[in-house]
Amino acid sequence: MRIGQYRTTDDESPWTGVATDAGVIDLSTAGAAAGVDIGPKTSDLLADWEWRRKADLAVEYAEETGVGLRDPAELDRAAPVDDPRKVVCVGLNYRDHAEEGDNPIPDDPVLFSKFPTSVVGPEDAVRWDPEYTEKVDYEAELVAVIGEETRRVDPDEAMEHVAGFTVGNDVSARDLQHGDGQWVRGKSLDTFAPTGPDLVTTDEVGDPHDLDIFAEVNGERLQESSTENLIFGVDDLISFCSQAFTLKPGDLVFTGTPPGVGVYREPPVLLGDGDEVTVGVEGVGELTTEFETE
Repeated sequence: MRIGQYRTTDDESPWTGVATDAGVIDLSTAGAAAGVDIGPKTSDLLADWEWRRKADLAVEYAEETGVGLRDPAELDRAAPVDDPRKVVCVGLNYRDHAEEGDNPIPDDPVLFSKFPTSVVGPEDAVRWDPEYTEKVDYEAELVAVIGEETRRVDPDEAMEHVAGFTVGNDVSARDLQHGDGQWVRGKSLDTFAPTGPDLVTTDEVGDPHDLDIFAEVNGERLQESSTENLIFGVDDLISFCSQAFTLKPGDLVFTGTPPGVGVYREPPVLLGDGDEVTVGVEGVGELTTEFETE
């Protein structure tokens, strides 16, 4: 199942839909007609008991009756989860990425956060003030979306708490990141966490540790790897995070980026007004983002 958020006007609050061959199914509308209460947002859906069964019922009803079926050409896309309580990120989680920055290989996951206000969707631009930061960089990432409240879970049960995956770009202001000595400000500027286009449920993704991942800047491929090169797998990351804090439905976990980021290239490839970055993860999708200075 591919779950996204959509709207028909810029002012409208986004609602949760499922992309099918017949069109986009408005889960709340179709669910209500089928006698199932589904909240309007993805975070509402994931917080529901037996959310997957309810979503399946709404989809089946819409496909049989046409109720809640929308034309995707008439819709705009929003982030699949635009209101996460937490955006947890993992640094240095590909060995060759750690090495390209002359960083030691971590013994445990290196965690930092992006503020939820950094999250934008697949049709939103990344914007920044060039007088505030001059070194904007890209990072292709597989993002896990939490589907069930998670606290102190063991690694062998951690994937049961993951609803699915989406594509993310951990946009980074390198001058702020490296100048501060810690990463939160440089990672958390407004719009610096593009995600999407969909939340793809775990059953459709298959093995999250065997997916090709890439980033292209203006059509040139600069990152290319596989999630099989993750130092800490998704199950280990979810378990590790849950020992420290509760993960809530809709929380996002950026799992790390492979080598090839702009700041470490020779010469560096940093982003400017008018650049376009596409991040792709096999089986999950492609996310293309425009970059604009304010």
